[in-house]
Amino acid sequence: MLRFGLVGCGRIAKRHSELLGNNQIKSAELIAVCDINEEKARNIAERFVIPYYLDMDEMMLNEQIDVVCVLTESGYHAKHTINLAKYGKHILVEKPMALTLDDADDMIHACDNNNCKLFVVKQNRFNLPVIKLKEALEKNRFGKLFMGTVRVRWCRTEEYYNQAPWRGTWALDGGVITNQASHHIDLLEWMMGKVDSVYAKGIQALADIEAEDTAVVILKFRNGAIGTIEATTAIRPKDLEGSLSILGEKGSVEIGGFAVNKIIHWNFNERMEGDEEVIENYSENPPNVYGFGHQAYYEHVVDCILNNKPHLVNGFEGRKSVELISAIYESMETRKEIFLRFKPEKCKLGNRL
Repeated sequence: MLRFGLVGCGRIAKRHSELLGNNQIKSAELIAVCDINEEKARNIAERFVIPYYLDMDEMMLNEQIDVVCVLTESGYHAKHTINLAKYGKHILVEKPMALTLDDADDMIHACDNNNCKLFVVKQNRFNLPVIKLKEALEKNRFGKLFMGTVRVRWCRTEEYYNQAPWRGTWALDGGVITNQASHHIDLLEWMMGKVDSVYAKGIQALADIEAEDTAVVILKFRNGAIGTIEATTAIRPKDLEGSLSILGEKGSVEIGGFAVNKIIHWNFNERMEGDEEVIENYSENPPNVYGFGHQAYYEHVVDCILNNKPHLVNGFEGRKSVELISAIYESMETRKEIFLRFKPEKCKLGNRL
């Protein structure tokens, strides 16, 4: 049995605590939570009859925790992960793992130096339609890839941003690209391969925040394909879609729904057994934009730790999204095409000055 502790009891902690606290993950249990906001920590602790703390170091010293989950504001992920690594316990961190490349690298080094595994939450990789799409790619059913597209059309009102002062800030959050679209950006790169360059534009369409609530990105992949990212939280009155399309010379697939949860199109030149039932068998209807992937992700984490298996999204894999997102913001600021393997100079993300 792995014992989990949560650091950060905000919005996303509800999903994590329900899975761990309600025994929905085999061989895992929630034993403690921590937040500097006592009311938030106490609310979760009382629900699952576990202790709560206002200081993460006190929690780590008092409780026999095997895995600690960092669910704090995005801009604090690096600071908290590096601090917790000294205890030698495995660490699970929500997306994005960090807001800067330097912070991501420091997190990886801290965990390596303290012999603890670093897991970055990318739960959408475990969605049933996404798994099926990845399987088709690995079987080379698409042939030559020429285009990949992501569309995130969600509703986040001014009320949402006003619920927490860090939301939409450069120092602790970023905009739609860093927050709402980061999982979809990860999926696009995971499917299409390494990115060569990006060119991006972003605006504050409706939200009164520092960063962008609407953005469009053009990508060039190293395999010669191109791609687009369309992301906004300005959809009204409710979420419209979170989709991914992969196009190749031998076939095309679109996964839609509002959480990359439903296969819309599954078309290949060469039909295979089971193709006719794919849309019915590999689509799911989650209750919210978080989808069902968190449960499968936690099961993967437990399996990796207990059976010493390689994990799908380690620090280096999580870093890829940080680099790509940093390049997107660099392009927004410079109004230039940015080639990957670069040193950010104008990117505001993570800037606390």
